[in-house]
Amino acid sequence: MKRFVMTLATLALANNVLAEDRSNFASNLNAGKQQTLVVYGTSLTRCGAWVGQLEKALNERYPGQATLINSGKAAKWSKWGVDNLDTRVIEQKPDTILIEFAINDAYLKYNTSVAEARTNLTNMIDRILASKPETEIILMTMNPPVGVHLDRRPMIKDYYQMYRDVAKERKLKLIDHYGNWEPIMEKDRALFDKYVPDGIHPGPEGCTQVITPAILKGLGIKAEPTAGGDGKPAPQQGRK
Repeated sequence: MKRFVMTLATLALANNVLAEDRSNFASNLNAGKQQTLVVYGTSLTRCGAWVGQLEKALNERYPGQATLINSGKAAKWSKWGVDNLDTRVIEQKPDTILIEFAINDAYLKYNTSVAEARTNLTNMIDRILASKPETEIILMTMNPPVGVHLDRRPMIKDYYQMYRDVAKERKLKLIDHYGNWEPIMEKDRALFDKYVPDGIHPGPEGCTQVITPAILKGLGIKAEPTAGGDGKPAPQQGRK
């Protein structure tokens, strides 16, 4: 059977960024402006190798212009996101924010319905915009969990669909990682397991091959990530 491979070139299309596809974040960087990007979510953000890889790509493409703040926290969901929004997001005065909490909203133990998760998400969106109306908010679906992690999140697709619906209704950008991960899982499970070795957290290689190029493409940045993200969280400015 022919091995299914998703490459950086086919996923990122890094050299074919149209102006209308650029985020405000990328447009402002291209104009020479300083920008602050906050990433906010679960362990997939807090411990995700993609954060360091993205920071490296930004530093290479826009040296000294972009500040990346990792405000995620492992084992948290959107209720925590609402409760900690002021200190971890709003006080940072982000120009752009990436948000992902769906994978843990779907966790049965947290007893958070799709409707409640939607209310929490819209609460965060509304408060961010009330604080700084020009903030660019980008929502993200993440990878599918498998094995026991899927058993604990049997309705994960419904939570991801909610993110798509909210993005469409609020006219927000969406980076739909699930759409990139699902064909890998279905057509080459061995490759998926290599990229997501514990069944829920993509490792550095999975981030290099799937997540980081998709974020660069979603932002509209002409840069290719390089291997070597160590998975360590980006530093949080001004917080211990």
